[in-house]
Amino acid sequence: MANQMSSSCFLIHLLLLLLLLQLLLPSTEAAAAYDITSFGAKPDGHSDSTRPFLDAWSAACRSSGPATVHVPAGTFLIGPTTFPGPCKSSSIIVQIDGTLVAAPSSHASEDWLLFHHVAGVSVYGGTIDGRGASLWSCKANGHNCPRGATSLRFLGSKNIVISGLTSINSELYHIVIDDSQGVTVQGVKISAPGNSPNTDGVHVQMSTDVTVTGTGIKTGDDCISIGPGTTNLWIERVTCGPGHGISIGSLGKEDQEQGVQNVTVKSTVFTGTENGLRIKTWGRPSDGFVRGVVFEHALMQNVQNPIIIDQNYCPDGNSCPNQQSSSGVKISQVSYNDIQGSSASQVAVKFDCSSSNPCSGIGLQDVKLTYGNSAAEATCEHADGSASSAVEPPSCLL
Repeated sequence: MANQMSSSCFLIHLLLLLLLLQLLLPSTEAAAAYDITSFGAKPDGHSDSTRPFLDAWSAACRSSGPATVHVPAGTFLIGPTTFPGPCKSSSIIVQIDGTLVAAPSSHASEDWLLFHHVAGVSVYGGTIDGRGASLWSCKANGHNCPRGATSLRFLGSKNIVISGLTSINSELYHIVIDDSQGVTVQGVKISAPGNSPNTDGVHVQMSTDVTVTGTGIKTGDDCISIGPGTTNLWIERVTCGPGHGISIGSLGKEDQEQGVQNVTVKSTVFTGTENGLRIKTWGRPSDGFVRGVVFEHALMQNVQNPIIIDQNYCPDGNSCPNQQSSSGVKISQVSYNDIQGSSASQVAVKFDCSSSNPCSGIGLQDVKLTYGNSAAEATCEHADGSASSAVEPPSCLL
């Protein structure tokens, strides 16, 4: 009898201990999974899967815990879609194991895939195909064409990850980070023909704490473009080409415009691009600025303008909006360190700064750029700064 009572007490104490541990240990709630085919999506590349994709997103968004939207293998036709937030779930994974292709109607919209006011969203893997060739052809032939759609935009969002995604043939920009914070773009591949207009790889504007790493970009415009209101941007291990380089700007198109500051671009490779490291502003009044920029460890391979500041930016040479003789954008504290390689033009370094707001605090260190069998040159207009260590071509900074 005593043994039975002892065993009962032991079991009661054990159950109480297990209950206490369950209360104290953090919950490991499994993520709810929503496969778009369960909502009616067809992986045939022809059936419209827009509604099923949005329904799967809505279910994930309503989840009380972590959730996953799964795009399985296959090709899914998707029209312009907005994935709205805020969501109840604080962690949503969009796992793409197949290919999303844009419906023909997408070019009439500003965005193809838009995530709006979301937080804690991660997009992993797969391919998105903007199918922009017909629109590029229209623009090349001078027809009255729509502007086209950005393939993927995050707007008003935070704590975002885009990883392992392949974006091809966007009608307009491939990926846009707009009015967002805490965004990581990593291991992404972006591809469009070198003659495809306005197909920027990654565009960042009005955003803070953005990181772009380990990404390869081949496109018809800027590989990465950095717009007004960008702060704390880190770019590392990016390859670019074909394309127009990594550009801050264009800036100063508006009289009142937020500035760009605290930008680091390092460990980049440019191959056959129109530009390498570029800052571009319109030659007109503006209260914008660029400051606190570090360009370092870049390799140029036959690049037309390896290092360039252009404060008289006018892409078509005429009809520039209210173009004045001098840019109001103030550029300061920009450093170039360990920039090596070959220039496709004799002027490998060009600082064409504003006459009313000269560039200041420009720094060159360990720069070596060559031009075939001839000596490369540097040209400066209204640029103040200093050079240290070996610099070739010789610095023209005041």
